[in-house]
Amino acid sequence: MLRDMSKNTKKSSSKAADGSSVNEDNERGRPDGEALSLPSSVAGSGALDRLVETARDYARAAASDNTLRAYAKDWANFSRWCRMKGSEPLPPSPEMIGLYLADLASGSDPSPALSVSTIDRRLSGLAWNYAQRGFTLDRKNRHIATVLAGIKRKHARPPVQKEAILAEDILSMVATLPYDLRGLRDRAILLLGYAGGLRRTEIVSLDVHKDDTPDSGGWIEIFDKGALLTLNAKTGWREVEIGRGSKDQTCPVRALEQWLHFAKIDFGPIFVGTSRDGRRTTQARLNDKHVARLVKRTVLDAGIRSDLPEKDRLALFSGHSLRAGLASSAEVDERYVQKQLGHASAQMTRRYQRRRDRFRVNLTKAAGL
Repeated sequence: MLRDMSKNTKKSSSKAADGSSVNEDNERGRPDGEALSLPSSVAGSGALDRLVETARDYARAAASDNTLRAYAKDWANFSRWCRMKGSEPLPPSPEMIGLYLADLASGSDPSPALSVSTIDRRLSGLAWNYAQRGFTLDRKNRHIATVLAGIKRKHARPPVQKEAILAEDILSMVATLPYDLRGLRDRAILLLGYAGGLRRTEIVSLDVHKDDTPDSGGWIEIFDKGALLTLNAKTGWREVEIGRGSKDQTCPVRALEQWLHFAKIDFGPIFVGTSRDGRRTTQARLNDKHVARLVKRTVLDAGIRSDLPEKDRLALFSGHSLRAGLASSAEVDERYVQKQLGHASAQMTRRYQRRRDRFRVNLTKAAGL
């Protein structure tokens, strides 16, 4: 296998899966969806050209913006690596990809070695990019699969999970926020994200009503007993029920109502930017990175895990800590937590259930020892 890997380092003309030639220079630079075009045997027309653009829009919508950005970076990195090695990224060469994975795992100046999970993600990005260009990357090919298996065996480490924000933590975090518009907004984000077990992208993609904006990821209906969120989530459409809390100060639905009322938001994105003085709203939808920054900032302000240096505390918490916090804090039947998080299996839900007070249930004593 290693002898075979030394081949295919020179430039070559490419052919697609159907045997037709492909213009490598054009294909290489095309973003997702751009490769969609009319067959050469079909005459173009205004109506068909519009359909091509529509099809490209749907193709771009097949994955989230974050995923598309990551895949674009994966392709750019691999293309640059190929050029440095005197090769070309097209057509796909399992031998060269195997060498690329080995380089990522071993590291080379000035690039450090990447983690196994990042390497796996890079490979998924390459497979996706090749598919958009009319090629198929066989991940089971021995030049790829064997190298990847060896990397995992030698370098794999237990997954690093973000720390869960527990009930007492979220109360301390929202207590650090002021009561200006920005504070009302951020309080609603934290409480809604925690009670709903929401991803940060799900939080910021919410609109007031259905179909308010083209980039909407869902909407909210408020009732006497709580709020119903309809989300276009990672696994498809789902509904999330958020009941009212025991106190107005910590009720996520009440916090949302206050934000909408004082910000005078009755249409479009629910969570938008504010002026620097925190007194006026803008029309721009918040970026999901705001949620991660908000969690980190309020964790520091609330003094959570003050036993650790600030750098370590910042690394421990992220937007996903809200989602893990609900799974770890809710003392209810596991099925309800699984439904709230939108997981297909209870096993995935258990991966989110992590608490600092371990050994709450001592099975050793329960077994009579």
